[in-house]
Amino acid sequence: MKKIRFGMIGSGYMGRTHAEAVKRLPERAELTAVWGGSRAPELAQQLGIRAEKTLASLIASPDVDAVVITTPHHLHADETVAAMEAGKHVLVDKPLATKVEDCDRMIAAAVKYQRVLGTGYHQRFRRNNYTTRDLIRGGAIGDVLTVQINQPFYIKGLRQEKFGSTWAWWDLPESVGHLLNSFPHGLDLMRWILESEVATVSAFCRTYEPNLPVEDTTLALVEWSQGAVGSLFSTRALPAPVFEGENCRIRIMGSKGLIDLDPFVDLRIADEKGWRTICSQPVVGAEDAKLAFGDGRMQAFRDQIASFIDGIEGKPMAAGSGTDGRASVATCVAMLQSSRERRWVTVR
Repeated sequence: MKKIRFGMIGSGYMGRTHAEAVKRLPERAELTAVWGGSRAPELAQQLGIRAEKTLASLIASPDVDAVVITTPHHLHADETVAAMEAGKHVLVDKPLATKVEDCDRMIAAAVKYQRVLGTGYHQRFRRNNYTTRDLIRGGAIGDVLTVQINQPFYIKGLRQEKFGSTWAWWDLPESVGHLLNSFPHGLDLMRWILESEVATVSAFCRTYEPNLPVEDTTLALVEWSQGAVGSLFSTRALPAPVFEGENCRIRIMGSKGLIDLDPFVDLRIADEKGWRTICSQPVVGAEDAKLAFGDGRMQAFRDQIASFIDGIEGKPMAAGSGTDGRASVATCVAMLQSSRERRWVTVR
């Protein structure tokens, strides 16, 4: 098989992340060009690739077979459709888009142009997460009854110029809110682990940070299609560093046991014999840019690119699909609607 040649759309923190992931697969992938953002020339120089002057020139390049999109969320749909019209496969860093209608437009373009559309859910490739999937599918805790997902986020810790960006576009109305930025990972993990869809949601969405035009905190109840119920806590309004051990925590109750999943530390399981640790995730190390591009964090992104290439080559693809991306967007949009209208909402 020939190498898949990648172009990068977006040059910020996630653009560099996916670029580094491609570079870690020299036998299967090659990075050729980047466009988008003020740091594109610098990133191109660092990686020994060219910086294109326009999106049109990048997607028209004959040495680009696929692109990874890491631009602000509201730009994803138009960039994806344009790339597919130009014959490129597309991996979009989550969320797939900001509107369900845009997700549908992207999926339709993939079908029309016979291209692979992937969604960047790299958490599928972390050790604790795929081990949880295997445990649940193997019946280790019986039927899943409840799921609790906590994702508090200390945004001031991220915005200390350690990563070369303030992520100010997260605050814009067109970005919709923190929920759409933070929760797709947790949602996708549980859809993937449970082989289930979110059927109904009820949510309170609030804005606590001063002068912020978008949602920054959501507390929601979720009903899964296979019968489980669950809760979600997502916020970026923390006044202090995150609760100890709660950066991301998923607790699952089954009919025969319990699972305590920390995607970044330990996976623990309990039954009548008590608690035991099943496995531990190697240190991810995302405290600053230097650590963030080490092996601990980059393993999942590298494996995701490898799986996306599998899809391009016609093999089974473990990476998130366009349909997977749509599901999380639809659920987040339904939560925001539920809060506005103060009622249960069926996810469409």
